[in-house]
Amino acid sequence: MINAIQSGDSKKPISIEIKMELLEGEIRISIADNGLGIPDDNFNKVFLPNFTTKSSGSGIGLAVAKRGIEHAGGEIWFETEVNKGTTFFIELKRLD
Repeated sequence: MINAIQSGDSKKPISIEIKMELLEGEIRISIADNGLGIPDDNFNKVFLPNFTTKSSGSGIGLAVAKRGIEHAGGEIWFETEVNKGTTFFIELKRLD
């Protein structure tokens, strides 16, 4: 959520959409923003520890999130379009 808020363009209001889908055997959570998107040269760095494009912060958040989600048997990935926004997806096994 913090990354989505910070990804905004000062020329337009920030929009964040959170969805939760119950799939067969899985739960998928998506967090979409209308920010600046992730440029190609940063695409493979997003989940690396200490990677950040900001002037402050440690760049550890997404690396820790990825480790925790994968440790729980889930997946995290994203889709992005420069100047349109980014959607992060989290998929976890259902326990029911």
